[in-house]
Amino acid sequence: MTANEIIRKKREGNSLTSEEMQFLLLGYVNGEIPDYQISAFLMAVFFRGMNTEETVEFTRLMLHSGVVVDLSAISGKKVDKHSTGGVGDKISLPLAPIVAACGVPVPMISGRGLGHTGGTLDKLEAIPGFDVNLTIDEYKKVIAETGLVMIGQTKEIAPADKKMYALRDVTSTVECIPLIAGSIMSKKLAEGIDALVLDIKTGRGAFMQSYERSLELAQTLVSIGNKFGKETVGFITDMNQPLGYAIGNWLETKESIDCLRGEHIPDVMELTYVLGGAMVMLGGKADSIEEGIDRCKEVVETGRAFNKFVELVKAQGGDSKFLLHPEKYPPAKYSEIISSREDGFISEIDSLELGLSGITLGAGRTKVDDVIDPKAGILLKKKIGDKVKKGEQIAEIFTDKESVIPEVKKRVESAYTFSSAQTFPAKLIHAVVDKNGVREFSIH
Repeated sequence: MTANEIIRKKREGNSLTSEEMQFLLLGYVNGEIPDYQISAFLMAVFFRGMNTEETVEFTRLMLHSGVVVDLSAISGKKVDKHSTGGVGDKISLPLAPIVAACGVPVPMISGRGLGHTGGTLDKLEAIPGFDVNLTIDEYKKVIAETGLVMIGQTKEIAPADKKMYALRDVTSTVECIPLIAGSIMSKKLAEGIDALVLDIKTGRGAFMQSYERSLELAQTLVSIGNKFGKETVGFITDMNQPLGYAIGNWLETKESIDCLRGEHIPDVMELTYVLGGAMVMLGGKADSIEEGIDRCKEVVETGRAFNKFVELVKAQGGDSKFLLHPEKYPPAKYSEIISSREDGFISEIDSLELGLSGITLGAGRTKVDDVIDPKAGILLKKKIGDKVKKGEQIAEIFTDKESVIPEVKKRVESAYTFSSAQTFPAKLIHAVVDKNGVREFSIH
């Protein structure tokens, strides 16, 4: 068996055996197979795909290329959530403490932002001192003490995925559903969960912009989760305008704090409560998503969810004073108001353009080693369906880089489309995918 033979077999559209994939992946992790051959394999998969059995086996091999965390000593069903990422998607920050406050342990291993979508780790690190780089023993200790933990991928967890993801990025093979599914699920299955809720974005600001591709990804992820004995539910959610009003790491963290303290930001909290309701149900603390939603609302209203977030921040070394007094956070050097160029109603907001504008301000990366400015970002003042007058504020930008302000102002202005008649945003939650199939989602 040689790497060359396996690459040729996949290039010609044939299915690979478990032994062939194991030979490739373990050889790569051990340094016996070079980057250039794995790059060729990734491109062959990109064009030829994998069948269901191959995708499941690919996931299993990446999962067992490293440590699979054992959280059996933690009582209760452990439930996590994964999002495919979007502009303004800060949902993990309010969601995890809400669900933990309901009595469901939440072990969460998250990622960083790359491209136009933000990353949970970058938002958490906007809180001074917050340590996302815990060892596995520290990870277990924090969840045992607080009921939740939020860290990044460690070197022990799915090392095959960690090495391969860097290659996928530079070989333009990221947008391949079997590779995406194996990457996501190997990390999630390794973190010690019993069940998983997925948030698969669709629309202009999403990684998968078409509904059909988002649905295919959702079905693949749910199928893999259930095949590994982890009850998995996916929601396909809209990303045709940013979630909430804040884009940028501290700005989104601040908005999450506001939500946990009872401020109702409609789209953020609608999605948070639905995902939370599903997690609470899967965790055995509610008989339905609707009952789970009610429990989530209760822990926000009583302050228990906010207190749980403060507890987490302290446990992971963060300075909790900025949660209690966010107004004391150091401001950006420069800010600039964006005004409406006409009268009318906002009919569209280009999420992708706003996400790219945030990167230019300093809120994201174009390369893995770029340094993020946690203060940089955009605050939206108006969203789809809102009526505006010419000259009225529609957004405000924040940055320490004065030179980028003229360019970003033009880009943010161009991201807004106006109409004379009122339009309304798309439905936020398009569908739910579980072991029973796909159906329209509605709260009864």
